[in-house]
Amino acid sequence: MPIPPLNGLRAFEAAARHLSFTRAAEELNVTQSAISHQIRTLEDRLGVRLFRRLNQALVLTDAGQLLLPSVRDAFARLAAGLERITQHERSGVLTISVAPSFASRWLMSRIGRFRARHPEIHLRISVSQHEIDFEREADVDMALRHGLGVWEGLRADRFLNDEVFPVCSPALLHGPTPLERPTLEHPADLRHHVLLDDIGHSYWAAWLASAGLSDLKPTSELVFDEIGIAIEAAENGQGVAMARATLVSEELATGKLVRLFGLSLPGDFGYYVVCPAETAERPKIALFRRWVVEEGAAAAAALSPPPSTHPAP
Repeated sequence: MPIPPLNGLRAFEAAARHLSFTRAAEELNVTQSAISHQIRTLEDRLGVRLFRRLNQALVLTDAGQLLLPSVRDAFARLAAGLERITQHERSGVLTISVAPSFASRWLMSRIGRFRARHPEIHLRISVSQHEIDFEREADVDMALRHGLGVWEGLRADRFLNDEVFPVCSPALLHGPTPLERPTLEHPADLRHHVLLDDIGHSYWAAWLASAGLSDLKPTSELVFDEIGIAIEAAENGQGVAMARATLVSEELATGKLVRLFGLSLPGDFGYYVVCPAETAERPKIALFRRWVVEEGAAAAAALSPPPSTHPAP
């Protein structure tokens, strides 16, 4: 026999447990007449009566008593299966793709807070330069990406604004260096220095154009395939690098790097937490997305100047 509709079986189980159509209706948030109708439909389908009224009391018939244990067991198994699915979605392994520089310079100092908050989720950080293809790399759940926030078929939530500006080591700024290079007092002085660049995201042309120096020719250029290496080269006095604010906040605070000239590119680019649109609300993914957005807001607040305490003139 085909399985009857679940609504009728659920109404039967609740009414049998309470021995009351009224209390079953309250539990299932429907009307008493809806419970009566569902049970009547179930009885007609089975060809037997499941309840009878006796002295204004509701009692199970022999058929009802025979059916009840099987229905209870079936709903218990269903509930256990749904709970296992829910636990699987809220716990287990969560794989996140991150660029090396962002992983080492921003994420690693903060990730312990997520792990403390959600110990049931086991993180797997996949460090990679290339953009993950979620269809081909199905084991990756989400990614932290730098860009404009437009990726077809993906949900992208911005969690960090960004700006780009030149940085160098204090020794290079205050010279003279062993090679007697001139100091860096004005943007035009860059023509006497080595410009350090990231082949994946080259910002020098746009920055020089904004400084009115589109035709500037530096002493030489040193190009890396990862922005973190360019920043390390700048720390070691190898030249002037274009740095993202999100990646050098610690170095600027400790004096390992110095920001030059006060001119930066606006933050059209930013950092996004990205995942396929159809999986965006899975519990593990949603929990990590909310956490990283909170961390981004906290990082932005830490960089903002405190409000002035001076009275207005």
